[in-house]
Amino acid sequence: MQLSYAIRAALIALTVTGVGLITAYADDGSIRFNVIKAGFVVGGSGGSGMLVFHGRNYPLSIGGVSYGFTFGASATDFVGTVSNIRTPSDVNGVYGAAGAGVAVGPGAGGIVLTNQNGAVLALSGRQTGLIVAADLNGLVISLR
Repeated sequence: MQLSYAIRAALIALTVTGVGLITAYADDGSIRFNVIKAGFVVGGSGGSGMLVFHGRNYPLSIGGVSYGFTFGASATDFVGTVSNIRTPSDVNGVYGAAGAGVAVGPGAGGIVLTNQNGAVLALSGRQTGLIVAADLNGLVISLR
């Protein structure tokens, strides 16, 4: 009887440990989206994009608000990776950043952002337009 109890306890422990390892595993994917930003003091942005995760495409909606010194308009195409996600919905959330810059015509740059789910975006972008900004930005990404 004692041996049977020990075997059951060991099997339960292995099962719990195995499930813990499976749920703790995070993966990565690629992401691409475009954002159009315009503003005068308070700015707004919107756009769309695509997440590729485990070989499947997931359409994205992009929105955001910025507050600070913002004047002008620009369009930016972002390309990069998203890491530390378990499901496509982990990309959903608010990504915040503070920044300052000037864009006149084409330009390029990079940024790393994190949301409340722990998803990490490592992005590079190509920007066009005329915008001067020193502001706080909130970017909201959601699956469509």
